[in-house]
Amino acid sequence: MKFSLKLLLWTMIVMAIALGISGFYFVNYVFETSLEREAEQALDENSILCFAFETAALNVPAKYDVLQDNTVEQIAANLESGGQNANRMLRLSDEEKSILYASSGFETDDELLRQTDALTKTYRTIMLNDHYYIQTSSTVNALDRVLYLETMRDVSDVFNERELGFKVYQRVTIIMLFFGTIIMHLISSWLTKPIRLLTKATKRMAAGDYDYRAQQISDDELGRLTLDFNQMAEALEENINKLEDEIQAREDFVGAFAHELKTPLTAIIGYADMLRSRKLDEEKSFLSANYIYTEGKRLEAMSIRLLDIMVTRHGQVQFQEVAVESLFLYIKDMFKTNESMKFEYIYDKAVVWAESNMIITVLINLLDNASKASEPGSIVEVNGKEEDTGYRFTVRDHGIGIPQEELQKITKAFYMVDKSRSRSRNGAGLGLSLCTEILSLHDSSLEIDSTLGEGTSISFVLPVRRKENTGHEEVNH
Repeated sequence: MKFSLKLLLWTMIVMAIALGISGFYFVNYVFETSLEREAEQALDENSILCFAFETAALNVPAKYDVLQDNTVEQIAANLESGGQNANRMLRLSDEEKSILYASSGFETDDELLRQTDALTKTYRTIMLNDHYYIQTSSTVNALDRVLYLETMRDVSDVFNERELGFKVYQRVTIIMLFFGTIIMHLISSWLTKPIRLLTKATKRMAAGDYDYRAQQISDDELGRLTLDFNQMAEALEENINKLEDEIQAREDFVGAFAHELKTPLTAIIGYADMLRSRKLDEEKSFLSANYIYTEGKRLEAMSIRLLDIMVTRHGQVQFQEVAVESLFLYIKDMFKTNESMKFEYIYDKAVVWAESNMIITVLINLLDNASKASEPGSIVEVNGKEEDTGYRFTVRDHGIGIPQEELQKITKAFYMVDKSRSRSRNGAGLGLSLCTEILSLHDSSLEIDSTLGEGTSISFVLPVRRKENTGHEEVNH
């Protein structure tokens, strides 16, 4: 069952119960109030009749010392026919509660009479011949006699009004439930519209339409739920796009890796087969062996870079205080044998918080890329400067430069701007990818500024760090 129908059904059930209970108590309250008023009037009428009987008894000629029974009957008959209510019913009984006079139709039992004494005035509601009456009973003192006067007041109209009230309220309840059902159906449809919109959005997203968003039509809790759903959908779409990008990057990585393996392996297998199957002169044998050696070294370098990337991603890094001067002295010593390039080192002495071997790897890769991008004899500048945000390392070359549209891609694995130039110098497009992984562990990143034909400047900043007692690191900018 739909939620809107459940809401409608339960609302109608509660409404019907509420109307039924309230109608019952309301009609009964009116009935009891009217019946109580009729009872008071019946008691008042009984008191008036008692007074009238006593007055009439005093006006009887004093022939006897005691009021005679026939005189009682005569006075009772006069009281029954006299006054505004010509249809009043009464009954008189003597001291032994034996009936002396009873109006026509006064056929009730004497239970109320037995409960009446000199100090008690009683009444009850009875049903007689399909009519309802209020029967009253009280004592009358007349000429040394104690008599009992009973009256009956017809209150059938009060009971008929109660029955009519129930019927009218039943009809009103049915009408109210009918129109209430229509109104609540509209209200429940309006209230559950955000849920229907969310359901529609869920189905659309389940079908693959991740751009679809649920329409927000209110600012209440359901509207907030719609807003949260849309935010969740945006996060989900972003994650899916990231997963698709990662899958695509992985496929590109596998394709590039297979291609990078295929090229040197083809050369190695071809020259090895030539050496195996033919007798070559010394020069051709040397060239073939040299090709095999060169391509083998390129495969070795590529495998080492890949291994470094994997270790960097999953390995544990031990940070420590490192003197910047020691880093520059190390790379100076490493590249002093490269006589084809000129290296200039300018740096501020300072201490950084890093993993020294990893930072050396980054600097070596940046210097190696700068050398490959530059013509022989060019100058490669290596600078270190202390700034407010940390210590900045910069490697600048004056080589071929990088096109602006390529800057976002050069840190991807196996990506090379000039593939023929990189392969000729044993490049595999893994150096900057490795640098990116290492610097991410240092909460840093590569900042690349390049102009085509003028050169490239690549820098990174090591944040100032301090060790905590817990062994964690804290960055102070």
